[in-house]
Amino acid sequence: MAPALDELVKQGEGEQDAVDLGDGIFMSRNIANSYLVTTSDGDVLINTGTDFEAPQIRDRFSRVSSGPLRIITFTQGHPDHVGGWSLFDGDGVETTAQANHPDVREYWRHLHPFYVRRIMTLWGAFMDVESAAAQLPPEPVLTDSFIDSRVIELGGRRIELLSTPGGETTDALVVWLPESRTVFIGNLMGPFFGHVPNLYTLRGDKLRSAMAFIHSVDRVIALRPETLINGHDVFRGADQIAATLTKVRDATKYLRDRTIEGMNAGADLWTLMRDVSLPPALALPQVHGKVPWIVRSIWEEHVGWFRYESTTELYDVPPSSVWADIIDAAGGTAALTARAIAHAEAGRPLQALHLTDIVLATAPADTAALDVKRRALEQLLAANGRENHSEVQWLEQEIRTASVEEDQ
Repeated sequence: MAPALDELVKQGEGEQDAVDLGDGIFMSRNIANSYLVTTSDGDVLINTGTDFEAPQIRDRFSRVSSGPLRIITFTQGHPDHVGGWSLFDGDGVETTAQANHPDVREYWRHLHPFYVRRIMTLWGAFMDVESAAAQLPPEPVLTDSFIDSRVIELGGRRIELLSTPGGETTDALVVWLPESRTVFIGNLMGPFFGHVPNLYTLRGDKLRSAMAFIHSVDRVIALRPETLINGHDVFRGADQIAATLTKVRDATKYLRDRTIEGMNAGADLWTLMRDVSLPPALALPQVHGKVPWIVRSIWEEHVGWFRYESTTELYDVPPSSVWADIIDAAGGTAALTARAIAHAEAGRPLQALHLTDIVLATAPADTAALDVKRRALEQLLAANGRENHSEVQWLEQEIRTASVEEDQ
């Protein structure tokens, strides 16, 4: 069983030392881990954590290496990978990243308030997101960038940086140490190794290309690594690593192929989300990503938001604009709530939620609608086995909100 995501991102809290991974490599556990590759001529830092984690990261690594820091790089441009940069930058320190890094950082900075609101909703129950994101730290200043690859020779080590734009951001890269056959993949495959990938995160980010993900995983497979280090853990054994990478790649390709086949056959998005599934030979845990989310991501990656279902999709008047009319036509909220109760009692929680959305948009304190909404959400939570961490966080947050409003 994979640890809960909240446990995973909290592993670095408190006083602790860097973890010796062997071969002169050290790990600092953070929200997204940082790694120090030491050499006789100075060190390479992979990811700098958030700005509030950076002092701990620096202290941990200072206790295992007295060498000067020579190079900083990032496996992706998210805040938990780059936020601590300014504490490590200095004279003689080079910062290098994939060429898309400035563009990734630009939209993250400009959408900062938007992302904070979403992350607070999803993860605020166990992380102090608001305090952590109160201000933007200094932005990394690159001294060098590359498009496809860059080779670094330092203190007798060969270090290769390879672009993997199918990761969580288009500036994603992997770090390859050929002598020890060690690869750092960051969050290319998400925080969990060997699980269904996430081509779209519930906190919100750009859709990730399924084909770019497949090609990026292929690039790692071709290296034939004996040690694989992701954003949170270490995996050893060439055969097991290759088998896991291959299975995730093949599962993603299978889902893409079946989705496109369904689109060509005229199936709508909702049907494909319901019907496309992985065969037993390619079944993967769905702790971070989910199969129906991948199906929807593949659909929208290729054809966008207009689904040819309704003319109203083209305009700025949402379905909710006529919900009051539906309530009037039904003779009031009680009739719709009664229908919602019937759906919930028949094991159709999503249909129930469609109706409670209509009622609560007009009467947000309707206790009967709030009660059936809570029960429908609890049904979804039970039916999905509490497997997917983001889904669980969303459903639990919605249940808490409905319960509080019901009690008021």
